[in-house]
Amino acid sequence: MVTAKPKSLLAKEAGHNKRFGIVVSRYHEELTQKLLDGALETLKNHGAKADQIHTVWVPGSFEIPMAARALTLHDIDAVICLGIVIKGETPHDEYIAREAARGVSSVALTSGVPVIFGVLTTLTMDQAKARCGGEHGHKGVEAAEAALQMIGVLAGIKTLEGHASKSGRNVGF
Repeated sequence: MVTAKPKSLLAKEAGHNKRFGIVVSRYHEELTQKLLDGALETLKNHGAKADQIHTVWVPGSFEIPMAARALTLHDIDAVICLGIVIKGETPHDEYIAREAARGVSSVALTSGVPVIFGVLTTLTMDQAKARCGGEHGHKGVEAAEAALQMIGVLAGIKTLEGHASKSGRNVGF
């Protein structure tokens, strides 16, 4: 049974006056470009302007966390990390995927900035293609939507009335 995708809960202008960093792996660039295109379109459809989006290309998914961390040191509201790791004949893919995920999570938790893991980890190239606008959706779009949602979530938490932060610092510290 196929169910319809739920409508987006995002406000049309969720990206208005927000700044985004996007880190994209050059490995499998023919597909990561599609992920990037979907993310950019989604951000622009939600009010982000082109000059508010800074895209950084890195050699591979392993390098994504370092570039993401560098972006969080600037006035960025969210970072979207896009890459593709496809299983090969050796367990190399497992190490790359694990460290990319760990690194992205670490950057988000230590910076307090939403850092979204949009790195596909598939068994085959066909599976990756199916997730770049094919039969299994568009993970670039989903990553951008997650970034917009997390900006809203954190903004809501920061406005809790009568409840001061225990640490007096931003989320993640």
